[in-house]
Amino acid sequence: MHSYVEYSEEVKEAKRKGMAIVALESTIISHGMPYPQNVKTAREVEDIIRSKGAVPATIAILNGRIKIGLSQEELEYLGQATDVIKASRRDIPYILASGKDGATTVAATMICAELAHIPVFVTGGIGGVHRNAEVTLDISADLEELAVSNVAVVCAGAKSILDIGLTLEYLETKGVPVLGYRTDSLPAFYTRSSPYSVNYKVETPEETAGILKAKWELGLKGGVVVANPIPEADAMDEQEMDHIIETALKEADSEGIKGKEATPFLLGKVKELTDGRSLTANIALVKHNAQIGADIAVRYAELVQIEAV
Repeated sequence: MHSYVEYSEEVKEAKRKGMAIVALESTIISHGMPYPQNVKTAREVEDIIRSKGAVPATIAILNGRIKIGLSQEELEYLGQATDVIKASRRDIPYILASGKDGATTVAATMICAELAHIPVFVTGGIGGVHRNAEVTLDISADLEELAVSNVAVVCAGAKSILDIGLTLEYLETKGVPVLGYRTDSLPAFYTRSSPYSVNYKVETPEETAGILKAKWELGLKGGVVVANPIPEADAMDEQEMDHIIETALKEADSEGIKGKEATPFLLGKVKELTDGRSLTANIALVKHNAQIGADIAVRYAELVQIEAV
């Protein structure tokens, strides 16, 4: 495995010292935001994690190597490169063997985080069951990965372009707990709530870390969704977003856009229809997730170290 995985010096040092490490995906940099805002946001998110006493590990595949932690130069490269493959589980072997570049999705980041023994991962929102999936069978690989990888995913819920009800049903079938961070309602990415409830409400990083520890020590394989609502000041109106998403979905359908191209198209269309307000909200929720995720990672590392003594 060492021939495929490479750690940044910062992450190596954190591992030597037993510090909390937080995984970050790279698709949001290469496919989720325009340059230079993508690189600026990535650096700000990393700095938030450092300010909380944890170490950020942005994950990507560069020149056929899984990078656990990126240098400033690598972040800059990823933010501007035009031929980076959007990498999920199925794509990783090809990208590694062919020496290409890949930006990791939620699913691929979970795989790499588990390889690197990093238990907490911060992202914007998880993928899920797409609307009309009973016809298209379009279900994100993120859900299957949550069923098998021992990584907690701190997010602002499921992206609101999805069928959130069916996404929760799928997660229940796979035994994946959905925790609401100080909320009973599952947030829907741009909005703080949805018509659906989380499995359990948690109030503190300590409580959340305790659940992770209990789950994995019992050998209950798979991840945990920690759903953290977007800050109220940055949230968008639920009815407005419903209308905008319906418009975007109709356009994607008319243009025959589906599969892994659907999400970037829909998020781009939502950005256009909201005059860029959705991008501002996206940045705000990722930063908020970084704060909470770092706190959980620090508490989890402390719990594990206490037990090891």
